[in-house]
Amino acid sequence: MPFSDQKSQFRETKSYHYFSKVNQKFPSAGYIFKWLCICSILGICVGSVSAFFLISLQWATELRESNLWLIALLPVAGFAIGLLYHYFGKEVEGGNNLLIDTIHNPKDWIPFKMAPFVLIGTITTHIFGGSAGREGTALQMAGAIGDQLSRIFKFNPEDRKVLLIAAISAGFGSVFGTPLAGAVFGLEVFLIGRLRYDAIFPAFLSAILASLVTDAWQVSHTHYHISFIPKISVVNILFSILAGLFFGVTAAFFSKTIRQTGRLFKTYITYPPLRPFVGGILVACGVWAIGTTNYIGLGIPTILESFEQSLPAYDFLLKIVFTIITLSAGFKGGEVTPLFFIGATLGNALSYFIPLPVGLLAGMGFVAVFAGATNTPLACMLMAIELFGAEPGVYVAIACVVSYLFSGNTSIYHAQVVGEPKNSFFDQNQGKKISEL
Repeated sequence: MPFSDQKSQFRETKSYHYFSKVNQKFPSAGYIFKWLCICSILGICVGSVSAFFLISLQWATELRESNLWLIALLPVAGFAIGLLYHYFGKEVEGGNNLLIDTIHNPKDWIPFKMAPFVLIGTITTHIFGGSAGREGTALQMAGAIGDQLSRIFKFNPEDRKVLLIAAISAGFGSVFGTPLAGAVFGLEVFLIGRLRYDAIFPAFLSAILASLVTDAWQVSHTHYHISFIPKISVVNILFSILAGLFFGVTAAFFSKTIRQTGRLFKTYITYPPLRPFVGGILVACGVWAIGTTNYIGLGIPTILESFEQSLPAYDFLLKIVFTIITLSAGFKGGEVTPLFFIGATLGNALSYFIPLPVGLLAGMGFVAVFAGATNTPLACMLMAIELFGAEPGVYVAIACVVSYLFSGNTSIYHAQVVGEPKNSFFDQNQGKKISEL
C-alpha cells in the first residue's frame, strides 16, 4: 500500500485523534506519553527476545564445546541455512543493511520472519562452529518487531523511522547490557557524522527498558576489568593515538576484505546454498589444522584473557580469517563480537611494543576497532565507560576517534549514508552510501 494511503488511514484512527488533541494542549507531554507507551511495548518485547537469544547462545556454545565432532557438520549446517534463506527468506537477506535502508527510505514493511530466520541461522552457526557474533541477530529481531508495531499503530513514515531507530537501540543495548551505548548506536549508525535528535527520547527509553527487561529475566552479561590505568600524560596520549591508528587500519581492512570476499563467493558460486557449504568446509578444516576452537564462536574466553595476560600476536589475524569466511559465505550472526575479539587481541599484541598496560590496550582495541568498522565513535566511547568504568575514558575516546578517522570511507554496513564527511577532503562523499564509494 502506498504511504500516502497509509498516512490517510492513520489520520482516520482514534489513536491519531487522541494523540493530536494531547499534542495540541501539551506538546512535550503528548510526545513523551506517546513514546512512553510505544517504547514500553517495544522494550518488553525486545528485552525478552534478547534474553531468550542470549540463553540460546550460551546453550549452543556449551553444546559445541562438549561435542567437538559437531564442527565436522558445519558445511551441512551452512547448506541448510543457505536453503532456508534462498527459498523462503530472500526478502530478509539484507539483514542490518535492510534496516538501515528502511530508515533512510521506508517502503515495504520488514517481514516479521526476519526475526525467527536470523535467530535459527545464528544459533545453527554457533552450534556447528562458525565464527560470528550476536549484534546482527539482536538488531534484526528488534527491527522486525519494531516495524510490526509501526504497522499495528499505523505510523506515518517519519514515526516509523523513529521507531526503527528505537528498535535498533533496544536490540543493541539489551544484548550487550549497555543501554547508553545502545541508544547512541541507534542514533549514530545509519547516518555517518550526524545524529537524529528527534529520536533521542525513544532511543534512550527503548534501550534502557529493553536492557532492564533482559536483566529481569536473570540473563547475565560478560564483565570486563582493566586492572591498571596509568596517569594521563602527553606521552601516553601519543601512544594512544598510535594505537588508534592500528585499530582504524585494522577496521578498514576487515570491512573491505569481508565485502570483497563476499563478492568472490557470489562470483564463483552461483547457487547461494553452496556458498555457506564451501565456507563451512574451509572453517572446519581450519579448526582441524590449528587444533583449537579459540577462533570460532563468540570467543569470549580469549577476550577475557586478553585483558590479563600476553597472548600470541597472531590471534587477531586468525579471528579475522575465520570471521570473514564464515559471514561472507552466508552464515548468520553479527560482526561486532568478533570485532571485540579482534580489537582486544590486537591491543594485546600492541603491548609488545607500545608501553601501555596490556589490559588498557585490550580495552581500547575492544571498542576502537568496532568504532572504526561501524563509524560509531560516540556509541563506542559510552560502551567503554559502561563496560570498564570512567577511569580509562580519555584513552578509549582517543582510540575511538583516531580509529574512526583512519578507517576511512569503509564500514561493515554498506547501507550507511555519509551525513557529514570525516574531513574536508571527502566533501564530495556527502549524501552517498558506503556502497557507492
